[in-house]
Amino acid sequence: MTSDGRVPAEALPAGTMPAGTLQAETLQAEALPAQTLQVEAPPAGTLQAETPPAEPVRDHRVHWLAADLLAWPRDLLPGDGAGLALELWLGGGAEPGWSGARVVDLARVPGGLPDGVDARFPHLRDHLVLRPVGLTRPDAAEALRGAVVAVARRAGGSAGVLVRTGVQIGGVLDDVYADAAARTLGATWTAGAPSLAVWAPTARLVDLLLYRDGPAGAPTRVAMRRENDGAWTSAGQAGWAGLAYRYEVTVHVPARAGLVVAEVTDPYSVALTADSTHSVLVDLRDPRVRPAIWEHTPVPRVPRAVDRTIYELHVRDFSATDPSVPPEHRGTYLAFAGEGGGVAHLRALAQAGLNTVHLLPVFDFAGVPERRADRREPAADLGAFPPDAEDQQAAVAAVADRDAYNWGYNPWHHLAPEGSYASEGHASGGERVAEFRTMVGGLHRLGLSVVLDQVHNHTAAHGQDPRSVLDRIVPGYYHRLDASGAVVSSTCCSNVATERLMAGKILVDTVVHWARHYRVGGFRFDLMGHHTRENLVAARAALDALTEEADGVDGRGVYLYGEGWNFGEVADDRLFVQARQGNLGGTGIGTFSDRLRDAVLGGTAVDHGSLRAQGFATGLATDPNGHDVRRWSEQEAEAAHLADLVRLGMAGNLRAFAFLTAQGRVQRGDEIDYRGVPAGYADSPEEVVTYVDAHDNHTLFDHLALRLPPATPMAQRVRVAMLALATAALSQTPMMWHAGTDLLRSKSLDIDSYDSGDWFNAVDWSGRESTFGRGLPPAARNRHLWDLYRPLLGRADLRPGPEHIALAREWALDLLRLRFSTPLLRLGSTEHILRKVSVPGSGPGARPGVVLLHVDDRVEVGPDGGPALDDGPALDLDPALDGVLVVVNARPDDVRETVPALAGRVYRLSPVQEAGVDPVVRATTWDAASGTVSVPGRTVAVLVEPS
Repeated sequence: MTSDGRVPAEALPAGTMPAGTLQAETLQAEALPAQTLQVEAPPAGTLQAETPPAEPVRDHRVHWLAADLLAWPRDLLPGDGAGLALELWLGGGAEPGWSGARVVDLARVPGGLPDGVDARFPHLRDHLVLRPVGLTRPDAAEALRGAVVAVARRAGGSAGVLVRTGVQIGGVLDDVYADAAARTLGATWTAGAPSLAVWAPTARLVDLLLYRDGPAGAPTRVAMRRENDGAWTSAGQAGWAGLAYRYEVTVHVPARAGLVVAEVTDPYSVALTADSTHSVLVDLRDPRVRPAIWEHTPVPRVPRAVDRTIYELHVRDFSATDPSVPPEHRGTYLAFAGEGGGVAHLRALAQAGLNTVHLLPVFDFAGVPERRADRREPAADLGAFPPDAEDQQAAVAAVADRDAYNWGYNPWHHLAPEGSYASEGHASGGERVAEFRTMVGGLHRLGLSVVLDQVHNHTAAHGQDPRSVLDRIVPGYYHRLDASGAVVSSTCCSNVATERLMAGKILVDTVVHWARHYRVGGFRFDLMGHHTRENLVAARAALDALTEEADGVDGRGVYLYGEGWNFGEVADDRLFVQARQGNLGGTGIGTFSDRLRDAVLGGTAVDHGSLRAQGFATGLATDPNGHDVRRWSEQEAEAAHLADLVRLGMAGNLRAFAFLTAQGRVQRGDEIDYRGVPAGYADSPEEVVTYVDAHDNHTLFDHLALRLPPATPMAQRVRVAMLALATAALSQTPMMWHAGTDLLRSKSLDIDSYDSGDWFNAVDWSGRESTFGRGLPPAARNRHLWDLYRPLLGRADLRPGPEHIALAREWALDLLRLRFSTPLLRLGSTEHILRKVSVPGSGPGARPGVVLLHVDDRVEVGPDGGPALDDGPALDLDPALDGVLVVVNARPDDVRETVPALAGRVYRLSPVQEAGVDPVVRATTWDAASGTVSVPGRTVAVLVEPS
């Protein structure tokens, strides 16, 4: 036993002692101005009295960037600080107050931030740069384990303190503990025995609490050793396998102005007890967590990123309401390995060409009780209410905090599977691991690669909240703070400072973990624009190093993509170079494109005032819905521009792709406007994911309910839905469909169904019943739209019948078959697209609602659709075809389009459509003499020229 009464690891299983009491509460620094105190200045060197009083500092304006460098905002110093003494007061863990704390003078550094540092902290370039006098790196390391404030007072000690402000310590921790990035954290296993490591550089003490008698029993306390890189380590024993554990961390918390002792789960947990109360020691190589369906089913290979054809799916949506799934497997991982309706649907999609399933968050998240006995379900018979009633949403909302549903964007533990998706009684320890792997194996058996949603831009909580992990271990480090010291929440929740070294390390370690130990084929990053480009590139490099021989997966085939939106405190690269649209050229990392999405549908996804605005597919300037009060010429001008965005999007949304636009001149993609920014932003087609709807915002069917003319017949609505899906399916990029959109899925107009329960998120794989008209969607996020929604939901003619859903299902399969009918629809490189793809019929005279895209496999082509001026060699990418012509006619009427450059060439309708479910498209004709194509209304026709 050590001198402080703890049991060293090597002495186990000797005596036990109860764990320390958790002394934590939810805390958040208030956003108050810098404090101005009138107290007597202490002598230099050491404070001899408790000045200022022991209370939280309510702002954090000064940044400690490195052991020898601080940045102080000039507006915090009167007269730019002339005649003031600037100091650091280092509490060194002294509690309470500041008696005995060290005072360190701060000397001015001329010339601003040094080279390299200014690139890491561009938002601090106008700050006063300071150097702590006489403070060594070991001194800084020790100081960071206690209270730190910055003080300004008049020089000479003749007056009191003028300014006292907290200090943000993220930069200096990265500097002092840079070696920690190379350490393996969490539990590692050797000969059946675990070794544990947790990074807690500011902690005064960390003990391992080991629960031999289960989480409810008294734990054994194991001494952990502090390493030079700020990690605390412990070597375990073989008998620890399967045991629950936590860390007891004693650490200074600025919001408490004192030490807090907290029991915390391992941020690198790979397994947990139910409801994530404790981590569990599980060796992922243990045969008991390696089911045969996962172990022995080959991992599907997607040859190229542009071949990715993605289905975005939520685990509960897949089976929670499916009567063909055994009740005990509904809403669980195991449903993917059975033979229910969802599996049959995925099998049909896979046979037609679908190759990837993107699962919404399946890491451990907060917000759903993991024991079924703790959950609540709506008490009413929701199907008994009228389709436009408020009753359904009221019943769902009454239990929303305790039901089984949440999208899962509340990250708690990044490396462990979510427990609420495990079957009853199997949410603890290795059982949820085994069931997760069973799901992956089931999808692999269908030939589907698995993509996991990753959420590293925020956490479910911060401070001393029980759902907070990272901030309770290293307070003030992992989250991005504003000047007041409050955690920024532009993402929705507690923003992670993704620019921090160890925050970036978690992301890289996480994707390697899931790829290596679960054999997944890709990762989709939530709000990826809140991450640094450097971090995503590091993740790409780490995955590329994985080999099938050593790791069970070829990491080079793992696809990375995400939401490259540009907003919040990080916008326009203010804090760092973001992983956003336009910044990822050359990386092969994709971003969702809102360009084609908004052009096809109309309006924008984030503007609730534009829900009835029309777009290319929904009738702008071709079939008005009566809600656009602009002059007809203005509507036509916007329609022409949106058609250009569709042309650009289907050609890969490349910045270098050029064609004659509605502006009357040849423009590159990055010269075409999209709401004030360049429309074309990618350097390569795999850097764009094309889609028209997703789990966020309205479903495609609901968009059409809002935007099409009210009298549009259901048969025509089906045609528009399939036309919209075709713009993604026939694009030169990876594509994504929202699960069930091929079945005319509705969420009863819910604009944000993340917590709307199974009722509003249900998918009927049988196709017998539409999910439109399930009542007004939840008031919390939709009440302001109810007056718009109510008359729509009450219309029986807006509810598709089984025949409409069946038609859509088969039609979507034809679109997948078309996508894979020729490599000319997925050329795979910028060079090939620039040489071979043209958009005939574009320009000021283009017909509204019509887009043509031609892929020439005989010669390179120029922006006008004719032969290119250079004499480069022809690239025969499809020996069976000389060309493909895609015609998208979103107009309600038939069109005839002449392409003079194609006169004399013989095109015919693709065999896929000749044999397909849509009889209307078979009325398409081609006149070779003139190069004229005729296409029926609201039809996408793919014509091919055999070699």
